[in-house]
Amino acid sequence: MDRTTTHPALALDRTTVAFDPDHIVLDQVDLEIATGEFVGLVGPSGCGKSTVLRLLAGLLEPNSGTIHRSESQRIALVFQEPNLLPWRTVEENIRLPLELSGTAATETRRRVDESLELIGFTKADVSKRPRELSGGMRMRVSLARALVTRPDVLLLDEPFAALDDLLREQLNEELLAIHATRNTTAVFVTHNVSEAVFLSDRVVVMPPGTGQEFTEVPVEFPRPRSASLRADAAFARLAGDVSVCLRQASGEVKR
Repeated sequence: MDRTTTHPALALDRTTVAFDPDHIVLDQVDLEIATGEFVGLVGPSGCGKSTVLRLLAGLLEPNSGTIHRSESQRIALVFQEPNLLPWRTVEENIRLPLELSGTAATETRRRVDESLELIGFTKADVSKRPRELSGGMRMRVSLARALVTRPDVLLLDEPFAALDDLLREQLNEELLAIHATRNTTAVFVTHNVSEAVFLSDRVVVMPPGTGQEFTEVPVEFPRPRSASLRADAAFARLAGDVSVCLRQASGEVKR
């Protein structure tokens, strides 16, 4: 089933970012993200993946070009580090965005409970502080804190990079379930090709230099997706195709 529409939720149009004349990060790049689409963004370190996320989130303004997004969109950004407040409990960390926005107490309680259920936390977990949590649980809290705002767009910057493979795969599956429930538009930055293929409707490969076009690889496996997909030969072939595109973009393999 096609989860997207013909109208992009977000777009970069000939967008350039330069921190100084000798440090051009992005040079007239184009990227469209359709409503309800899950896009994986891969590329070598330093190619500008995180810069793209910050542009889409409105945290960074380009030197030139246009960013298309609706002013009414609610956008949430999940970073590689959980960035939880150590003196606050799980519940208190999750409700922080609603406190800052002045959301009514009754609505805050309802949304926090909803987010806790989405990430699979028990009542015994909600009173714990970050130091009492594993790395995976801290990332779940960070994700729940983003989801509590009910975002239309969820931007994720390598949120599972520091986790072991087994936990990473489990959180990938949970993220897919959340995406299916919310039908949120998502952009996921990762260095892990298999992760990008498992999660995405489309993988976008960014080259290391500026002024080069992105390579796009469609991922046509049906949803919902289960853990068994990773053992499928077609999955391995597509992950291999993306890896080749990544190496070509990096100049390691001739086209």
